[in-house]
Amino acid sequence: MRKALDADGREAELSVTLVDDAEITRLNREYRGKDRPTDVISFSLGSPDQPLGDVYVGAEQARRQAEALAVPLSEELVRLAIHGTLHVLGHDHPDGDDRFSSPMYVLQEQLVGEVLSRS
Repeated sequence: MRKALDADGREAELSVTLVDDAEITRLNREYRGKDRPTDVISFSLGSPDQPLGDVYVGAEQARRQAEALAVPLSEELVRLAIHGTLHVLGHDHPDGDDRFSSPMYVLQEQLVGEVLSRS
C-alpha cells in the first residue's frame, strides 16, 4: 500500500482490513449487490486532491486465489492491498479480460514486483 501511495505522490490516508468470507460477502452484498465473497472492496471517502479511504481484503478468498495461481499468500495479499489502494486513489479498470492489460493492472503488477523484490 505504501508503494502505491508513494508512486501516486499525493498525501492520503487509508486503512486496510483483512476480513473473513462472511464479512466480505456482507460488504459485497450491501454495497455492490453481489451476494458472494470477493477478494477486495475499497471505499473512497475523500476527494481527488486528498484521498481518504478504506480497503477490505477478503483473506479467505485471497488464500483460495493464491492457491489457484500457485503464488504465496503474502504475494496475493500485497496484490489485493495495492489493488484496493489504487481504486481509492482514483484508478479504475474495465470489467472482463481487458482489465488485465489496463493501465491500472500494469501499474499494480509493477508495484507488486517492487514490493516483493525488497523482501
